[in-house]
Amino acid sequence: MEELRVGFAFCGSFCTYDMAMTALEEVKRRYSDVTPIISEKSAATDTRFGAAHDFMKEMQRICDKRPIDSIKAAEPIGPQKLLDVMVICPCTGNTLAKLATGITDSSVTMAAKAHLRNGRPLIIAVSTNDGLSGSAKNIGTLLDKKNVYFVPFRQDDPAKKPTSLVADFTKIPETIEAARKGEQIQPLLLG
Repeated sequence: MEELRVGFAFCGSFCTYDMAMTALEEVKRRYSDVTPIISEKSAATDTRFGAAHDFMKEMQRICDKRPIDSIKAAEPIGPQKLLDVMVICPCTGNTLAKLATGITDSSVTMAAKAHLRNGRPLIIAVSTNDGLSGSAKNIGTLLDKKNVYFVPFRQDDPAKKPTSLVADFTKIPETIEAARKGEQIQPLLLG
């Protein structure tokens, strides 16, 4: 197990939470110190994919830490240099827009802003129904931003959801390792 302090943040896209939890478990297997972070909306929203409380309990079980779930709790990440790497998985179109335009109004966006101020890698595992429409410009903006890296992604369901994108969450550890060297894992667009 490698000594690395990883922040692992969850936004909406509740349909991907099972895959994101599997990714969180894999990250925790590889790295000694993983801090779960969850947006306030996600921490309070029960959906057909599960109860928010159950997801929070699972994050705490995996990481052996209570998830950061407020702006106040996320703010020290920057000045105290609490993380070496931060992952946002899943990262919704809403969060992409906020990151691209500097809006800091949730625990996840505060954690990302605080972390980036230290010049350390932020890894985005996109999951959005409008990745090839409304969120495309934000993805482009973030691809050009220093210290921001994307987990390789593909169209989710081209026939039924032609603008939807989803990252391959199994590639998160590989993306972390590349980002630590200042490299974007390739290919970025999966077939």
